[in-house]
Amino acid sequence: MAWQGLTAEFLQVPAVTRAYTAACVLTTAAVQLELLSPFQLYFNPHLVFRKFQVWRLVTNFLFFGPLGFSFFFNMLFVFRYCRMLEEGSFRGRTADFVFMFLFGGVLMTLLGLLGSLFFLGQALTVMLVYVWSRRNPRVRVNFFGLLTFQAPFLPWALMGFSLLLGNSILVDLLGEPACASALPKQAVWYLMVFGRATPGWLLCQSPPSHRHWTSHLSSHPLFLPCQLLCSSGP
Repeated sequence: MAWQGLTAEFLQVPAVTRAYTAACVLTTAAVQLELLSPFQLYFNPHLVFRKFQVWRLVTNFLFFGPLGFSFFFNMLFVFRYCRMLEEGSFRGRTADFVFMFLFGGVLMTLLGLLGSLFFLGQALTVMLVYVWSRRNPRVRVNFFGLLTFQAPFLPWALMGFSLLLGNSILVDLLGEPACASALPKQAVWYLMVFGRATPGWLLCQSPPSHRHWTSHLSSHPLFLPCQLLCSSGP
């Protein structure tokens, strides 16, 4: 009964948040069980473009390291802010939300080439937090009961916390518009524009074909994990 209740609660999570969170957890579990190796997941341009191991373009966003504090910390922020965005600013706009993931992922991958970065999931987490913070600038955030500040300062607080843990902040910077100062203005501010009710640039609107494809996204079997477990009796 407890398992069915937990599964039913999970199925109430919006489709994109549910799919991405489940993919991250399953990937980490597979590495923990030694079914996969991080060497099969990390981003390597040579292996992607010369050996056609194109899955690395996706899997490097799904692995947050071995089970531990860092993993649960990142999963907490991914689940919380991805869900709040999908249920708030992007309610009824699944196509735009997926397109934001794709557009942000492409930019981070291009910037990751310059910094020789292997895993970009943490940058994607910062991106989600940044978009939410810009859409809710007047919300006051309590950071682990230690600090209280306005939402726009949250991404920078995460960066400082990462620095205190001894991690490199280069990956965090990829999720911040400040790191894209060398890019066109549209790209620098795309994170803010995606969250607007009326997008300011055509660049940030998902194509009609993409909207048609994602119109049935939430009902697709791939986005309903464990549905059979919920509907089946003991």
